[in-house]
Amino acid sequence: MMAGMAFQFSDVAQTSGVSFVLENNPTPKKFMIETMPGGIAVFDYNSDGLPDIYFTNGADVPLLEKKSSKFWNRLYRNDGHFHFTDVTESAGVAAKGYSMGAAAGDYDNDGHPDLFVAGVNRNILYRNRGDGTFEDVTAKAGIQDDHWGVAAGWFDYDNDGKLDLLIVHYSDTPLQDRFCGNREKNLRIYCHPKYFNPLPSTLYHNRGDGTFEDVSKQSGIAKYAGRGMSVAFADYDGDGLMDIFVTNDNMPNFLFHNLGKGKFEETALLAGVALPDRGQPVSSMGADFRDYDNDGLPDIAVTALAGETFPLFRNNGQGLFNDATYATKIGPLSNGHSGWGDMFVDLDNDGWKDLFTANSHVNDRIEAFESHAYKEANSAFRNLAGKFTDETPATMKAVRRAHRGAAFGDFDVDGRMDLVVSSLGEAAELWRNTTANAGHWVAFRLKGTRSNRDGIGARIRVGKQWNEMTSAVSYASSSLVPVYFGVGQAHELDAVEIRWPSGRVQQLHHVPVNRIVDVSEP
Repeated sequence: MMAGMAFQFSDVAQTSGVSFVLENNPTPKKFMIETMPGGIAVFDYNSDGLPDIYFTNGADVPLLEKKSSKFWNRLYRNDGHFHFTDVTESAGVAAKGYSMGAAAGDYDNDGHPDLFVAGVNRNILYRNRGDGTFEDVTAKAGIQDDHWGVAAGWFDYDNDGKLDLLIVHYSDTPLQDRFCGNREKNLRIYCHPKYFNPLPSTLYHNRGDGTFEDVSKQSGIAKYAGRGMSVAFADYDGDGLMDIFVTNDNMPNFLFHNLGKGKFEETALLAGVALPDRGQPVSSMGADFRDYDNDGLPDIAVTALAGETFPLFRNNGQGLFNDATYATKIGPLSNGHSGWGDMFVDLDNDGWKDLFTANSHVNDRIEAFESHAYKEANSAFRNLAGKFTDETPATMKAVRRAHRGAAFGDFDVDGRMDLVVSSLGEAAELWRNTTANAGHWVAFRLKGTRSNRDGIGARIRVGKQWNEMTSAVSYASSSLVPVYFGVGQAHELDAVEIRWPSGRVQQLHHVPVNRIVDVSEP
């Protein structure tokens, strides 16, 4: 970003037709689920080249049923020029139960992205029929997970060209009725995570015939119980196999190293990403797994509560990370904030991925007993060659809400990345990126042949920059969009490299900028 340039965003939700309100249905009993919904999926469900938006929503508590249309999950079709139409009913994706997270991915390789919805004791797999409608194929596909799912993600762990599914769980007691707080003052709050029994994640292997097999035990993942909040994927050690990072609430995080042949080992502590340097677990919420410092190695960003900072783990190579939270200046910048969704995304197209976080505390009564705020503004941290500074625009600072999920997409295809954020009990925000004099850009829309249709797991290099093709991002959210790069003042790109999950390496030359480039795997 050139001197004097600043991030510029305007919330256009109200004028765009995106009228979603996240109905978390808080009750006097303070069930933990009430403060945790809000996942979002950005994906082009109708293949018209424009990213659409899907919001998850709550339900009646404690029945966990969507007894009113106000609790429906909502799908908004992008009609172009920042105009959206609610197509929830015609698409058949209102869902059932108390929903939490969303994950988009084309699991059957038919060119139509499908949708998984994680929820409280009810998880749903929607198959995209390709005609604007979806079919609930949960039972038919063999997805039998009825635990409290918070987040999920698609990835191809065995590189067989078919997307597999990981579901992240929080606890086996979603409706635990324990009083936490101060009875004398009649101050009831959401209970500390320590009162919730952790659960392992579930890994489903895609058989390729429309059905899935639960391979949690044989893969080794079932041995590790956590209070899972989000999941992100990347090949952190460069062995050609996708690895898994799971954030855990007030427990050490998990890093499942892919050993091949369907096996994983949990290496977070040895790798240096289980805990921040001070050695205490934090309230890890969202996660993104991308290269922020342009050294070719994917790093990990995490959000947590005020006083805990937003941990940033820098990949040093050879399977090791170091806590770079303070070295990158994120420590002091984030220490007073509580965060949920987070994303490494180049907001000004200068060639460095900035960090956006959706902020709010977990406890709506926090201000009664601590100095931290409950409702907060979101944050936009500008990346200055690997060091960050708070460049949150005034328009964002003015909007203080109980933010939760966040996702990104270029909704008007102008090359400037836009943002969408959910908030408990209030309207969603749709932040249009209007940054003036932003740099040039290029995006790659992948079509796998030997690899999975979305190309999830591919790594792309443009100059010194690397980016990952993944849909798992942020808190319980998903952005299945082309792989974007800001390229500054470059007018043409040479020696673009794509490393496909199949192992094939593709070189592109004389690539024009300021457009989406369609690339098929050779």
